[in-house]
Amino acid sequence: MAGDSGNSDGGSNRDEEVQIQIADSSKAATSSTHEVPIQNSPVKSWQWWLMVGVNMFFLIAGQTASTLLGRFYYNQGGNSKWMSTFVQTAGFPILFIALFLFHSKTSSTQTVTSSPAPTISIPKITLIYVVLGLIIAADDLMYSYGLLYLPVSTYSLICASQLAFNAVFSYFLNAQKFTPLIFNSVVLLTFSASLLGVDEDSQGTTSISHGKYILGFLLTLGASATYSLILSLMQVTFEKVIKRETFSVVLNMQIYTALVATLASLVGLFASGEWMTLQGEMHAFQSGKLSYVMTLLWTAISWQVASVGVVGLIFVVSSLFSNVISTLALPIIPVFAVIFFHDKMDGVKIIAMLMAIWGFMSYGHQLYVDGKKGRKTTVSVEETS
Repeated sequence: MAGDSGNSDGGSNRDEEVQIQIADSSKAATSSTHEVPIQNSPVKSWQWWLMVGVNMFFLIAGQTASTLLGRFYYNQGGNSKWMSTFVQTAGFPILFIALFLFHSKTSSTQTVTSSPAPTISIPKITLIYVVLGLIIAADDLMYSYGLLYLPVSTYSLICASQLAFNAVFSYFLNAQKFTPLIFNSVVLLTFSASLLGVDEDSQGTTSISHGKYILGFLLTLGASATYSLILSLMQVTFEKVIKRETFSVVLNMQIYTALVATLASLVGLFASGEWMTLQGEMHAFQSGKLSYVMTLLWTAISWQVASVGVVGLIFVVSSLFSNVISTLALPIIPVFAVIFFHDKMDGVKIIAMLMAIWGFMSYGHQLYVDGKKGRKTTVSVEETS
């Protein structure tokens, strides 16, 4: 499968590929003078903002729905951590639909480049897909344990710490500057997660023991850190190995790593013996067998809807912006958790949520400042050329 990916990148589709403009000041400064800016006309500008809005909706809605459905699965009697892990990536074939649909619309957002695509080593990129896929499977398993042992409101607020981890990993792996605004965001998100870690009332009214709550907290925190590491490693792969970041390259990364993660989850499901409990789990599901199947199905679909949003935002903006929008959804989930699961929303959780939102806004403002500097740099380069 990875071999097909490499061949398609280097074959007839090469001329159809479009070079993604990344909203980053360092990349804007080094953009090729052969590139045609996306927003040269009002129509393209309108279409660009429409794509950004649609993909933001996909990401936020998909992530919110998948998290709530994952909690519903456990609340109704589901108990298989490996099944919960499996559905997080098993819907990856849906991404082939996104590949087809977006390829038909690239004419409205493309940036023409005259430089040929670099040759990609098939064994090397295959190894990268396998390693990243295994890391993703481990990350999804940690998320599954966290969602099992934590109230969904607490779980989602802890997940917001991924933005702080992203800043740290981007600093070491992607040469991202550590500005005062980003430092402020890291501190706020760290304090937000710490409040939930020490607050006994965040355990909620479930029968989960304090020991399992601490385990869930640590695994969710570890999963957030691992997710941010995955994004940074993907960015390194784009820059150092693939040396381009086109839509099909980004989508291939999502598809083949998800394939590996899905296969790893299946191995875990059978090796752990949890597969033998699935039939009994389905019969004991409180809302019925049909509900059991539909819950798993729509959880898988929701995760892939979110993936389409992630890939779309990477395509039209940047991977960093995609991660920021992913974090934006996390403070929203506790509101739905209170409505649907009657989670307790005490003062500590409210403070943690406000701190997470503040941290997000601080990070988002830094992106705005970087983007503004990048546009000024691009304009000055064009004027002097």
